[in-house]
Amino acid sequence: MRRFNSLTEVRHELTAGTTSCRQLVEYYLDNIRRKQHLNAFLEVWPEEALAQADAVDAKLAAGTAGKLAGMVIGLKDVLAYEGHALQSSSHILDGFKSLFTGTAVQRLLDEDAILIGRQNCDEFAMGASNETSFFGPARNEVDPERVPGGSSGGSAVAVQADLCLASIGSDTGGSVRQPAAFCGIVGFKPTYSRISRYGLVAYASSFDQIGTLTRSVEDAALLLEVMAGSDRFDSTASQREVPAYSQQLAPAPHYRIGYIKDCLERPGLNAEIKAATEQALDRFRGQGHVVEGVDFPYLDYIVPTYYILTTAEASSNLSRYDGVKFGYRAPDATDLESLYKKTRSQGFGPEVQRRILLGTFVLSASYYDAYYTKAQRVRRLIKEKTDELLREYDFLVLPTTPTTAFRIGDVNKDTLAMYLADIFTVQASLAGVPAISVPAGTDSQGLPIGLQILSGAFREEHLLAFANSVTETLASVEA
Repeated sequence: MRRFNSLTEVRHELTAGTTSCRQLVEYYLDNIRRKQHLNAFLEVWPEEALAQADAVDAKLAAGTAGKLAGMVIGLKDVLAYEGHALQSSSHILDGFKSLFTGTAVQRLLDEDAILIGRQNCDEFAMGASNETSFFGPARNEVDPERVPGGSSGGSAVAVQADLCLASIGSDTGGSVRQPAAFCGIVGFKPTYSRISRYGLVAYASSFDQIGTLTRSVEDAALLLEVMAGSDRFDSTASQREVPAYSQQLAPAPHYRIGYIKDCLERPGLNAEIKAATEQALDRFRGQGHVVEGVDFPYLDYIVPTYYILTTAEASSNLSRYDGVKFGYRAPDATDLESLYKKTRSQGFGPEVQRRILLGTFVLSASYYDAYYTKAQRVRRLIKEKTDELLREYDFLVLPTTPTTAFRIGDVNKDTLAMYLADIFTVQASLAGVPAISVPAGTDSQGLPIGLQILSGAFREEHLLAFANSVTETLASVEA
């Protein structure tokens, strides 16, 4: 069976009778077995996926199948699916199974998506390389000695290596977009609140957003269309009507496009990524779009602001993992206090512990105003400036990452370097606006490069339409 790049291609063969959902699942299961060394999946559900496939085949034959019939999907290990293990790739949630299905996952099932397994990620979605996972790193298919990015690394590799057609991940500060760039696929984060967070394990609640990893913008649009919308279980979910994103992928003839000049002048930016970004901007000019450089004076404050706020929220959110109610419990505890201490010190990995400690520090009485309150003010400035630029321009274009995929073990030796890998992705997260990473070629070593596009809040239909045209433009350049 050939590699499919979109659900449209799958449905064409399903309609023609040249394949079936059962054959699709068997194909992906075989690929998962052959590529176990990539460590993309923590758990696979073969019998369940095949049963779902048979049910969807019957619906297709009866003409009652949903929008996602034929789409085989993997779930990042932070999404609740009733009766299935949910660990956030952490030792502290050993043995835990979800008691309910999250809203986004349920909406996928309702439209006849086939769920094939649970995917590796950085522990509690904290990391930029998938190396903090208790189960070991996922590996980039292009070069298995390199990382796939994080935190949705296993989800990205699964799509890259043709282990499923699409993956559902989460994006707190770039956790969908950065691995998409490293793996040469499409990574999309919608506006904060566009998709319900009910059933998503919390890292930083004012940043977390469910996102998609696909081989086409078309599939990202369809998945957003299915998962988006209000939810009585999540009071922060937007009440706005959900457009038919998949039917609105025709771009306007001309756009106003801004690019942040400081991003292209950063000393740490890989020269080949800079060249690829400049070539894309030149292509946009050649198509008649207005392309202008803009100033963003807060670039140096983005990463510190992000890490102060997210670690503060993490220290609060992760306080529930104490060994009493569920998950791992330290076997050598002697009293309640030692149970808490030992369970958390044994159950959490070093990076999660580091972020909890940092978050607890910035929330402490002596430093709350100096760090947390100040960071909230800076976040407001970043959001206001980003919104101002996105009122003047239809889109902001910048690199997704400062480098291509680095070798396993390289960045984890330097925590600051790992945090700085997020420098281009956290702006959209701080501002709460939608952003997408699309493939923009490869470097001289054959490693994928990503191009990131931001738009104004709740303007996903325009972002997806432009991104769809960009993938076609950049694909023609590669050809």
